[in-house]
Amino acid sequence: ETLISWLESHQLSCFFVNVFGIACPGCGTQTAFIFLLKGELLQSFQAYPPLMLFIFLFIFLILHLMFKFKSGGIILKYYFLATASVVLINFIYRLST
Repeated sequence: ETLISWLESHQLSCFFVNVFGIACPGCGTQTAFIFLLKGELLQSFQAYPPLMLFIFLFIFLILHLMFKFKSGGIILKYYFLATASVVLINFIYRLST
């Protein structure tokens, strides 16, 4: 059994959906990550658009911690705000459809 098939068969249910009956701001992340592992970028983006932003944010954070970029903290702050904005926009869009 491959990692991808294991992940597909062991996805966690969303507490927010179970309790409130609506999708949370992170709903779709697991599915998008699995699509990304399969190399299906379009499907990954359609499942959860902010995923790639989170991945790049995490990679930049690790690189900044390793190499101490001169303006890394400021870049991280604004990149985080942009990512959070996309998460919020995605959440509102999904609630409205």
